[in-house]
Amino acid sequence: MPTEKLASYILNLKYNEALMNGEELIGARLNKMQFDKLIVNNDAEAMNAIDISKEENCLKQLRHPHQIFSYNSEEIKRDFELLTKNRTSHPLSNTNRVVGNYPIFIEENCEIECCIFNTQDGPVYIGKNCLIMEGSMIRGPFAMGANSVVKMGAKIYAGTTLGPGCKVGGEIQNVVFQANSNKAHDGYLGNSVIGEWCNIGAGTDNSNLKNNYEEVKLWSYATESFVKTGLQFCGLILGDHSKIAIGVTLNTGTVVGVSANIFGSGFPRNFVPSFSWGGHAGFKTYDIKKAIDTAERVMQRRGIDLSDIDKKILEYTYHESASYRTWE
Repeated sequence: MPTEKLASYILNLKYNEALMNGEELIGARLNKMQFDKLIVNNDAEAMNAIDISKEENCLKQLRHPHQIFSYNSEEIKRDFELLTKNRTSHPLSNTNRVVGNYPIFIEENCEIECCIFNTQDGPVYIGKNCLIMEGSMIRGPFAMGANSVVKMGAKIYAGTTLGPGCKVGGEIQNVVFQANSNKAHDGYLGNSVIGEWCNIGAGTDNSNLKNNYEEVKLWSYATESFVKTGLQFCGLILGDHSKIAIGVTLNTGTVVGVSANIFGSGFPRNFVPSFSWGGHAGFKTYDIKKAIDTAERVMQRRGIDLSDIDKKILEYTYHESASYRTWE
């Protein structure tokens, strides 16, 4: 992930120089002859290595899904500076109340009335064509992508990002929503990452803290096991096109794959494979054709077509994830 130091190193690379993090290649500057060799899988000539492994505040790597929400507050601050530098915000109506010294930046054509913003710990960025309904309370750092909606009386805590086209309500704490996902009603969601085209029903809650206050473990596809996160607070990782019905309760550290559909009372398991249909009482397989049909209908409501490439990705994921659906 970019830092000022890393950007400086990259911009100042000379031909035949490579940035290394110990034995790990971060980047290199090649001439055309070296590049052409690499394209056909031939070895390029030896390069001069610059090892930055001992540099402080230089390299920040994103290796695990939970780091997306863990890093988010600081990354919002970085992005805010880049997005707003030498620009002027649209004014905020005097029906709103602002507490704190960090700035609020509002893009064009936004509707925001009778809301409370606390910017003591970080800035607030509102993208184009956004609606924040009355009674909403928002604490920075917070970022809201274009064409998103915050419903009436929402409570949104620091470190939250709404991707473009999202609609959210209820209580949200340190959550990253990818584009076009909804949690439009009451219910708590904390320390989580939500993929694209997801929907979370009314009254659904997740736990982000274990009753014994122990470190949370998350399912890892890389190791095919539950691994330690180093976090005491960790909620939900929800894959693209997945849906959670009304009134569902989710365990601390739940990982849900792509195109899953969860419903019913009781806690579902804390790893739900892709294309699962069910809940605490058990699961069956969500047929790939039906899943694609649903994805097409959902996206068409936003005037977006599901591309042939996206269909192939879903089909590939369906077949690759079959081994995790142990009931098949």
